Parts: sequence; structure tokens; C-alpha cells
Amino acid sequence: MKVFKNLDNLPQFKNAVLTIGTFDGVHKGHQKLLDRIRNIAQSNGGESILVTFHPHPRFVLQPGNKELKLLNTLEEKIELLEAYGLDNLVVAPFSKAFSQLPALAYMKNFLVENFQPHTIVIGYDHHFGINRSGNIELLEEYAQVFNYQVEQITKETIEDIDVSSTKIRDALLSGDIETGEQLLGHPYKLSGYIIKGKQIGRTIGFPTANLQLNVDYKLIPKTGVYAVYAYLSGKRYQGMLNIGFRPTVEGNEKTIEVHLINFDQDIYGEEIQIQLVKRLRDEAKFANLNELKAQISRDKIEALNCLREDL
Repeated sequence: MKVFKNLDNLPQFKNAVLTIGTFDGVHKGHQKLLDRIRNIAQSNGGESILVTFHPHPRFVLQPGNKELKLLNTLEEKIELLEAYGLDNLVVAPFSKAFSQLPALAYMKNFLVENFQPHTIVIGYDHHFGINRSGNIELLEEYAQVFNYQVEQITKETIEDIDVSSTKIRDALLSGDIETGEQLLGHPYKLSGYIIKGKQIGRTIGFPTANLQLNVDYKLIPKTGVYAVYAYLSGKRYQGMLNIGFRPTVEGNEKTIEVHLINFDQDIYGEEIQIQLVKRLRDEAKFANLNELKAQISRDKIEALNCLREDL
């Protein structure tokens, strides 16, 4: 998959079959669109293209809104789209000025001028241009003028999949990792770097690595203890993840800590990706570190059982 982040350097695409959207999560509904543009492109000897935007439009249009949390970082989205067989990803810069484009100018100056599309495939509720004034009807009206075909994925098709980014967020925020993964069609992951913490886990035989997320808008699932896989330097490790405030040691800041099972190396500063498999329990406050150690020992047994079942 080729990735383009500068509209000035786009090539001449061959029989471009494109779709447009934020595609947060790249979930099963999105995958229907990807399947469709890939199939049309193959039947016409063309190229499949997803046009997405960065930053997310709501971050630009509602700069004070800190409530929106996304299922993917841009890097995670790129990794997923490549796995689903997309030919080209165009990451278009989103700005307030871009959001003010009239719908016809958006079509002519953005879509047609940059991509000369053979076919445009959109979801049933897709809108574009200032005040979301552009829609499927406008695309169909100008199809002959700009020499493209247009196709809409119906509401019924999407509803048959019964999936949405909101449902996925709700599942993850409630700790239901299995449902989140089922709706996504792939595991949910957290990506970031290992930073130094207070190293209390090391004193009870369970050293943990603190995860610093790559972005502050990434959705973090419900607090608690999870069975996970960790990907580090191209290798996969079994582990346990704690999301929370570490009440036993009077923690007051939310942290994400991972313990890699049967692993004892210095990995500070390393990039790591965590795949959540199952939530094991709520975070709890224990009377002392010995009680905490005993519970973590039980968590380790349960985590290993979950991860063996997942193989």
C-alpha cells in the first residue's frame, strides 16, 4: 500500500476507485466499503484509494472538545488498511479553510482534480462540503459532467453488519474486549513507548513497564486488569496489563502498566504495542504489598489460561 500525505505529490492514478471518510477503527462496516472498492478496482484494472483526513475534522472544528476519543492513531490506521489490501491511502490535511469549501468546489477542486476518479463509493450517510451540503444526489447529478461513476453502500448493508464506532467505544469503555474485537474484526491495541515508573512492581517480583501512549486522544478501555499480548522488537510476549490508579500504593494518576511474563530486560524508551485479549477483574485496593502480590500471582495464572485459549 502506498501512503500519500501531501496532495501536491499525488501520482496519476489509474482508474481510481475511491472512498472517503475518517474510518476510525477500520471496523467491519468500513471493511465492507474496502471490499467494494477493491473489487471494482480489480474488475476495471484500476487502483483502490481511501481518502481520509488528519487531524480528525472534529479536533479542528471543535478545538476545545477533549471528550472525543479515537479507536486508532494514524499509524495504527495505516497498519490496518494495509492488512485489508488497500492499494493507496491519501491522508489529506484537514483545516478550517478546507471545511468551508462549497460542496461543488469540494467535488471539482478536491476529488476530481486530485484523483480523476473512475468510481466514487460512499456510505449511506456520507456528506461533504460546508454545512454538510454535499450528498449522494449531488454526486450523481455531476457524474456525467466529471466523468465518474458513483455507488452508495446502502443503509441495509451496513445495518446487516450491526456495527458502529459508537458501539465499539461503548464496549471497550465497559471492559468488554471480546465484543469490541468482534465488532472491529481485529484485536484492539494500544501503542506507545515504555517510560520509567516508580518500579514498585519490581520489589514484589512483578516488574511492570509504564506505557506512554503516542497520542492523548486514544480511547483507553475501562480501568482494571487485562490479559494481553505485547509486541516488542518484532516479537510477541504474553502479559498482564493494569489500567488505573494503583490504589494500594496511593497512586493518584491514571497509568497503563504492563508486566511481560517470563521476561526481564531493560526496555525503557522502546516502542511497544499492546493487544488486549480479556479483562480479568476490577482494580482493587489491598491492605499491603503481600496481598497485592498474591492477587497478581492469581491474575498471572488466569491470564496464561486466557492466552492459551486464544491461540
